[in-house]
Parts: sequence; structure tokens; C-alpha cells
Amino acid sequence: MSIIIRKANEDDLPFVLEIVNHEILSSTAIWDYDVRSLSQQTAIFKEKEEKNQPFLVAEKDGMIVGFGTYGTFRFKVGYRFTVEHSVYVRQGFQGLGIGALLMKELILIAKEQQLHTMIGVIDSENLGSITFHEKLGFQKAGHLKETGYKFDRWLDSIFMQLLLD
Repeated sequence: MSIIIRKANEDDLPFVLEIVNHEILSSTAIWDYDVRSLSQQTAIFKEKEEKNQPFLVAEKDGMIVGFGTYGTFRFKVGYRFTVEHSVYVRQGFQGLGIGALLMKELILIAKEQQLHTMIGVIDSENLGSITFHEKLGFQKAGHLKETGYKFDRWLDSIFMQLLLD
């Protein structure tokens, strides 16, 4: 299986949106309740571009099968060397190494941008994502109880951290 990891463009956004909206509707990977519109996803994409934050896609046989990005962790200036990332793979393509390819490229870009640490915030029940992060060198850095609410229940947040130095 040949996967191309590349910088996303606006033509990719409808396919990214399919992945995002599937996760919103069917999982606790994204704690939004309402599906995003194309204009909302485009605004997110443009904000990443303006802030020089990567937005990557994984492409297989012309189909977008995943995406990854990172952005501001917190808004105070002291956090400027820390980013929070997101990586999502299209339903039916998980477990094929696509997420790892995206994450490894995000890590390289973060190092090139002289960032210090990457943070993943994961639903505590998402053991697959926790294991995925551990395999890439992330360590558990915190467990916050009942920080989110979705599907009529409270959710805990696991913070995973990778020091880039």
C-alpha cells in the first residue's frame, strides 16, 4: 500500500470534513456535538496556514485517508513552544500505519520549527490512541477526570507528551 503524506490544500477539505464529521457523530475522539460545515473546516485550515502550522493529508490511490495537524496548546506566550496535535484516519483504514506516517511527519516539522513539546489530549477510553502515542515515544503526563461530556456521559482526558529535544 503506497501512502503519500503531503501538505493539504483546499481541494482536500471536503474529504477531511468527511473524516471529521464521522468522528464527531460516532466517537469520543472529537468532543464536538454538531457536524462541521465546509466553511468552518476551511476557516480552521486557513488559520493553520496563517500561523504556519502544518495541515497534512495522507493520500492513497487519489483518496484522502487521513489528516494531521497541530496548533496552539494554550494562548499565553509562555506556551509558544508547545503544540497540541490531532491525527485522524478514515474509517476502514485504521491500523495500517497511516496515523504513524502522519504523526512522524508532524514531529519532524515541529522539530524544524524548533518547538519543544507536543501534547495529545485523548479520551481515556480510547486505548488504541493511547497505545498509538506510546509506540511513537509519547508518555502519559496526566489524567484529568470528567473534563468532557458527550453521548450522555462524562469523559476523562489523558494528556500524552513528547519532548522534542
